[in-house]
Amino acid sequence: MAVEGISRLNFPEFDFRVREVGKSLQIFDAVRKKFVPLTPEEWVRQHLIRYLCDFKNVPTGLIGVEVAFLLNGVNHRADVVVYGRVGKPLVVVECKAADVELSESTVDQVVRYNSYFKAPYLVITNGIKHYTFAVSWESGNSYSLNEIPDYSVMEQS
Repeated sequence: MAVEGISRLNFPEFDFRVREVGKSLQIFDAVRKKFVPLTPEEWVRQHLIRYLCDFKNVPTGLIGVEVAFLLNGVNHRADVVVYGRVGKPLVVVECKAADVELSESTVDQVVRYNSYFKAPYLVITNGIKHYTFAVSWESGNSYSLNEIPDYSVMEQS
């Protein structure tokens, strides 16, 4: 679905429920089960969520959106967290708007957030570029992956 003023992203084409409220647009978030303001970052987040569910077999009920947490006495929100069936975080995602370049500071941000979640996978995306990392908490090593693993693989981590 093309929405005027919103970037075309490097994701498959998805149909979203979008509505106009006053002079702004809202998009329906199937995870939060409500309409939310359609910002450029939200556009990326909603595509990523649909991609995870439709192509990586992540159950919608095991996705957290804008997950609040306290780290070093400061409130933060992780854009997306995918959980295992027993509640263990598997993936922490940081989404940026399409016109925001992914940088070392973006990686630092998701790594910092993951010091709280301790998930085995990290993803950063601006909807155009996507980077996935696997993290080994035992060895302290991390490495880049070519794609986000399927949910069944994530759960084995």
